[in-house]
Formats: sequence, C-alpha cells, structure tokens
Amino acid sequence: MLNSLRSIVQEVNAARDMKTALAIIVTRVKQAMGTQVCSVYLSNPKGDYVLMATDGLNADAVGKVRLRPGEGLVGRVVMREEPVNLEHAETHPSYQYFPETGEERFSSFLGVPIIHHRKVLGVLVVQQVEQRRFDEGDEAFLVTMSAQLAGVIAHAEATGAMDIAGDKATQAKFIGVSGAPGIAIGEAVVITPPADLRSVPYKACTDVDAELAFFQQCLMAVREDIKALGEQLRTRINREEQALFDAYLAMLDDASLGSEVAERIRRGTNASYAWSEVILEHENTFNSMNDPYLRERATDLRDLGRRVLAYLQESNQKCRVYPDKTILIGEELTASMLGEIPKEKLAGLVSVLGSSNSHVAILARAMDIPTVMGAVDLPYTQMDQRSVIVDGYKGTVYSDPGPQLRKHYKAIFLEEQELVKGLEALKDLPCETLDHYRLPLWVNTGLMTDVVRSLERGAEGVGLYRTEVPFLLRDRFPSEEEQRAIYREQLEAFAPHTVTMRTLDIGGDKALPYFPIEEDNPFLGWRGIRVTLDHPEIFLAQLRAMIKASEGLDNLRILLPMITSVAELESSKLLIHRVFNELLEEGFKVKMPHIGVMIEVPAAVYQVRELSVRVDFLSVGSNDLTQYLLAVDRNNARVADLYQAFHPAVLRALQHIVTEGHAERVSVGICGELAGDPGAAILLMAMGYDVLSMNATNLPKVKSVIRSISLKQAKALLAEVMTMVNAEQIRQRLDQALKEAGVTRLIRPSAQD
Repeated sequence: MLNSLRSIVQEVNAARDMKTALAIIVTRVKQAMGTQVCSVYLSNPKGDYVLMATDGLNADAVGKVRLRPGEGLVGRVVMREEPVNLEHAETHPSYQYFPETGEERFSSFLGVPIIHHRKVLGVLVVQQVEQRRFDEGDEAFLVTMSAQLAGVIAHAEATGAMDIAGDKATQAKFIGVSGAPGIAIGEAVVITPPADLRSVPYKACTDVDAELAFFQQCLMAVREDIKALGEQLRTRINREEQALFDAYLAMLDDASLGSEVAERIRRGTNASYAWSEVILEHENTFNSMNDPYLRERATDLRDLGRRVLAYLQESNQKCRVYPDKTILIGEELTASMLGEIPKEKLAGLVSVLGSSNSHVAILARAMDIPTVMGAVDLPYTQMDQRSVIVDGYKGTVYSDPGPQLRKHYKAIFLEEQELVKGLEALKDLPCETLDHYRLPLWVNTGLMTDVVRSLERGAEGVGLYRTEVPFLLRDRFPSEEEQRAIYREQLEAFAPHTVTMRTLDIGGDKALPYFPIEEDNPFLGWRGIRVTLDHPEIFLAQLRAMIKASEGLDNLRILLPMITSVAELESSKLLIHRVFNELLEEGFKVKMPHIGVMIEVPAAVYQVRELSVRVDFLSVGSNDLTQYLLAVDRNNARVADLYQAFHPAVLRALQHIVTEGHAERVSVGICGELAGDPGAAILLMAMGYDVLSMNATNLPKVKSVIRSISLKQAKALLAEVMTMVNAEQIRQRLDQALKEAGVTRLIRPSAQD
C-alpha cells in the first residue's frame, strides 16, 4: 500500500480547500483498501462529530449525522483516542443505527481518530458488508492517513474554510515560539519568495475583465521569452533538446490550461493564485503516473509555471499597499523583507519557519516588534488581508479573532503602553534589593540598534555580544578590518563598561549562506567552538579584530561557546595568546582580555571546577543548557510545551554551576533568556549569580522586581522551589511571589495572568 499512500498524500497536499481534500481521502482510501465505504467525521464548535464526507454511505446524510463523544462507534473512537476494529459492528454495545446513512448492511468497521495537538478533531472510518477483522496493515494505513488529514483540518480552521452544516469556525489559534515579546493586532500581509508556486497567497479578484487581460498579457510575455531563449541556444543544442522549447510553447497555447485558469478568475480568484492552483494540480497528475517519461514532464510544467508566475507577481508587487498595522507573515522571513515595509506601519511578524535565535527574531527584538517564530501549522498562503493577533509573550497567533478575544488583547496592548512609561523612571536607579544587595544587570546585543536601547534602559555592561550577527548580514566572511571596525563601535559605545564578545557561534540553527553546514542533527553536530577550531584561519582573524578593537579601551572580554572539554578550552586559549603576542610584536598597545567559557552543555556542567581554574569567568547559556538537559529542541513548536526552563533538573544544574564556580573564585554570570525572566531573576540572584545579562527590553522589568524584594526573601523562595518536583508548580509559586511583592503589573500586563 506504500505507493497508494504516497499518491494519496500528494493529491491531498495539492488540494487547496477542505472539500476537495476530504473527497480525495474518502475516494482514494476506499479504493486503496478495497472497502465498500470510507467516511470522515469532524468535530464542530459545539463538540459534535459530524459526517463531513463519504464514499459508500448515502450522500444526503453528509452534514446531518451528528454524534457526541461516546455516542455510537464513532463516539467510542473519540473517547478511546485509538482505533476501533470490529468484525460484527452491529452486535457491539456502542453501535448506533442512523437510517439516513444506509449503513445497516455493513458489518465490518474500522475507525481511527484524527488527532492534532492532542485534540481529537475527527474520525476516519472504513466499512464493508463482509464480516472481517481488518488486519494490522489496514489499521496502520488508516492511522497514517488520519495523521495526514489532521494537518488539512488545521489549515481549514485557520482560513474559515471549515463549514459544518452552517456552523462556521473562523477563529483559530496557532502555536509557535516567542521571537520578540509584545502584542500586535492588525491585518496580515503575506510575503513570499518570488515564483514559488506553493507559496502564492490567496487574494480575491474584484475586476474580472482586467485580471483576465493581465493574465493573457503575462502569458504573451513568457511566450516571447521562450522564443528568444530558443533562438539564443539554437546553435548550441541538438534538435531533441530544442523540442523542449516547442513543448513549453505548446503548453502555454493549451486551451485547457488557460481556460482552467480563466474559469477560476471568473469565480473571483486573482490570476497568481489561480495559475498556481492549476499548475500544481497538473503537476500532481504527472507525478502520479507510472510512465517515467510522463512523470518527468512534471518538472517541465513546474519550470513553466514559475516563469509565468514571476511575471504575475512582479506586477502585483509594484502596486502593493501596506495597511497601517501590518502583520507581516511568511514561510521564512528575512531582514530584507522587513526593509520593504515602512517602519511606522509594521506592527508584528509571524514566520512559519525559524527560531527565537533566527536573525529576523534578533532584529525584531531590537526593533521592539512583537514576533512569533516557528508557527509550523499556520496555513500562511491563506492568511493575506485577514485579521490577526500576535501574542509575542506566549508565541501564539490568532486568525480572525472574535470580539471577546480582540477586546482581551486590546486591553493587554493598552496596558503595555502604560508599563513602558512606568518603567522608564527606573533607568538611573541602581538594581538593588530592599536589603541593599547590588546585582549588576547587563545586556545581550548583536546590532548597533541594540546599543541605543540598552544605554537608554540603564545597562551596566554587555554580557553577550553575538559576533555572528555581522557574519549573517553579509554574503561573505567579513575581513579582519571590517570586523575590527564593528567591534570597536560596540566597545566604544559601552566604554568604560565591560563588553563580552562571544567568538563566532554558527551551526545549529544559525547557518551562514556562504558557509552552509548540512547535518541531520545540527544541534548535536558541528557548531560553536568546534567550527572555529577546525578553521583557525577564521578564528585567528576574529581574535585579532577583537583585541585590536579594544586598544586604549581595555573593556573586552572573550567568551568561548559550546565548550565540552578542557582540551577545547586549552586549544582556544593557545590561539588567543598567540594572537595577543603577535599584536604586541606588531606594536599594538593592547592588554590581555579576560577569557571565559559558556556553560551550555551537560558535559561542561560536570567539569565546572576544571574549567574554572583555567578561565577568568563563566557565563551560562540557559537556552541551550535547558535544551540539552531536557532533550527538547527549543525551536520546535511541536514540543514547545516540553521546553521548561523551570524544570527541577535545570534549576539544580544552575545551582551546581554557580556553587562550583565560586569555589574556584571565578565570576559566574548568565546570558540566556532565563536571565530576562523577572521570576527567574529572583532565583538566580538567590543562587549567587554575579551578573544577569538579558535583552534590553526586559532589563527594566527585572530591575523593578529586584528592587521590590530582599535577598533574604529571595533565598527563602529558592529554598522552597528547590523542593518542588515539576516546572508548572515552580512557575505558579514564582507568580505568587511576584504578586506578593506587588510587581506583577510592572512586569507583565495583568490581562495575561
């Protein structure tokens, strides 16, 4: 059945609406399994499971048959959340007869749940007259199909395409990861790569005649391009290869292809979307054919489709108007995409791919734009011009929000504005507890825009300068002199305060386009110090640039990422001392910078003492440390709920690090996202961390909390939570402590509680 499964999956993926996808499922599954019935039941907003599509039962029953969870065999599948496989369905106690379906003659029953994010969205059922128990292969096949259908349903919910017997579910929620905090309410603008057939956003067509004329104009332009290309290559290719250009022209002249697009335009779809729909459907037909030659024609069709789409999109792009509160949505947003939108109109960002450490997320935090990354289930091509809410605190996106949800988030947004005003007064006040314990607050930076915001909010130094950001902004490695100029700018901006520069940390989710790293599991692969030690020419140039940039300022610290052994540290130090001595010989008046290591992998946690005696300071990267301790990819939205920074194992590791580091009398700081969480800041202070480094946005919030509590209270709270056994219990206790200190409203809008 494997070939059948692939074929069905291809057809379902090519379907652009719910009705078509369901029809494909029931028809093709019935055929592949050799059954007499295949049906799909889906849940509606009232909690009923409604017959939505069938091949074998009476078609008139669609939309009319409804069951509650636990009611009938379908309801039993819902309650059990696992397949129900019966040879004599009519004898089962849960069997319920619906005359309108005409199912009384079918004895065998196999139903599997359609589950998405732990919620049963529906049930996929096959039936037949002969009494038989479906075998394991049949069951596995149907389970696989239900998983495929789950994604289609999620997409339909988001676009308002789910219409069950008059019940329309338009409001939908999608989960990603937080890229930048804040709330944005606005209108979606979908931005896509040029000529990507699978990423064309749906738009309605208001002037059919103009759209049809525009479509024909683009077809004519591509015809001329192909003719010209054929002429240019006529003397360089043989007759068989020339035939390809004739085939392209024949496809463009194909009356059926053009008429299909024209028909969709007349039904109210714009030319770009209509063209992509038709091309993808024909491509899918070619792909499903058994003849190898015909399957290859799918490639030709796709190429032709992109050529026409490029013309269609170019004209549309020129006349694009951005609304006042633009929520920019794309499969993978880039910095250049942000630059196309007037700053005053950009309210929020949503990227289907990417992570909280993606370049666009770093930019968003620097620009204070609420952002959600990794919204993998968001059907972004269907979102253009829809109303959207972006919750950058929780990493969630809402499409077509109802009045209540809109009112709720409007209140949060207004309260945010008040919070900012209230926290501005803290800028020049010290970060000091009620019993006069002083805790330095530093910032994490990567762009010059970070510098201004950091100084405005009272930063006392830089705990993490991400040197990979200048590398990400270029199409080649920056030269030593280019790096020196960039680093000098940072060092001068914060002088005399300390600036901690992390050496190049690429790999994992940070790949340079001109230095690609292709790995099956990049987070456990070639990244951080492993890359730079393998490429000393890159490492040495960066070290020279850093140390030269510090001349006369002497406020540089060098931080080494992803250290897992003493040998890696010794090798790195050897190169740092080599560069320092070379610069002295060249006449530079520089001082040896302090050297530190990031503690971000479990191996380093258990070597803190050995590492501490060889460095000047330690800095904990809590993001990666949490990820590696819990075996959870922090950028994967599907397991986002398992990434728990307050997990007892994480807290114990953090306490162990600072205790062991202090035993060797080295400074221990933390520069991960945890440091910017006001509740976590209390615990980290109580553990004994010497410096907390965070995003500039969170600095005033953390300062307000530290100034509202005593060190004695913080230590008592730490002792209490260290006895707790789950992250949620710890989070709740911290929230309670913040309320008791009277600072909840100062750090997070109350409507979020």
